[in-house]
Amino acid sequence: MRFSDLLSQLSEVTESTPREVGGDPELLGAESLERAGASQLSFLEAGHALSLALTASAAAAVLLPLDPELQEVAQARGLAWVALKDPRLAFAEALEALYPRTLPPAGIHASAVVDPSARIGEGVHLAARVVVGADCVLGAGCVLHPGVVLYEDVQLGEGCELHANAVLHPGSRLGRHCVVHSGAVIGSEGFGFVPSAQGWRKMPQTGQVVLEEGVEVGCGSTVDRPSVGETRLGAGTKIDNLVHIGHGVVTGRGCALAAQVGIAGGARLGNGVILAGQVGVANKAVIGDRAIASSKSGIHGEVGAGEVVSGYPAIPNRLWLRCSAAFSRLPEMAKTLRQLKAGSP
Repeated sequence: MRFSDLLSQLSEVTESTPREVGGDPELLGAESLERAGASQLSFLEAGHALSLALTASAAAAVLLPLDPELQEVAQARGLAWVALKDPRLAFAEALEALYPRTLPPAGIHASAVVDPSARIGEGVHLAARVVVGADCVLGAGCVLHPGVVLYEDVQLGEGCELHANAVLHPGSRLGRHCVVHSGAVIGSEGFGFVPSAQGWRKMPQTGQVVLEEGVEVGCGSTVDRPSVGETRLGAGTKIDNLVHIGHGVVTGRGCALAAQVGIAGGARLGNGVILAGQVGVANKAVIGDRAIASSKSGIHGEVGAGEVVSGYPAIPNRLWLRCSAAFSRLPEMAKTLRQLKAGSP
């Protein structure tokens, strides 16, 4: 694909967008700035001091931030370039153009097991050893890769994609264009046990899991169903690998949960919440819209809308940074305190 043709597919590019097509190189792929070759595209983000890397790069074309200095470097190198407000977003669009996906053809593999009561929409692809249980409903254009298992009464909206060995338990509901990656489990029983004189009594988990439109669940993640009611993930929410979402959790739209996040039962997340890696959220905690928790934070109560929190237990990020700066001085401070106490009357 020629660089000029690629530019026509980037949403931010207009007639007035700064650019230099130069020799209009033929792009055969994309790579990081340090590794890109003579027929590859790369990008830089705003705020990165990478003019030296740009000078050394062998890339054929680059997506630049709105930085005149970097544009001059690219111009001097004879690179094809375009300057954008969000080069990373444009790079994502470029990858889609350079590496177009080809979905498998419609059809049901001979080794797939489909219950006669299941309803299969047009254009559905069922790969080898897929199991579709009783009363399941699959919307048009769904793709189930090898080894996927749908228990009874699972419903998939149109265009869903389930990767190898994903498992959906009874009653699970997925909206349009959801993606469940390999080894993820949707709708497994929540961890519900009641103490009794005879030991732990199991609480039947009769609820269901609902993934709204455009939800994506990463490899090895689990979303539990509750004893009653729903576990619900809001539209456009993105779940990384190895995330656990407990029974009865409800998230708003467009949340992002990074790897190894754990959310206990009954927690509530607003719209656009971001939880970084290994954040823990306690039972029935409430997190407001657009709140952010940094890595390894522990949230036990309520986080207000728009707050940024860190630490365990989670406190406002700025306070956490001040506390962190003091940690290394604690032994010295303790020694000084002991000396002051010893010298006091």
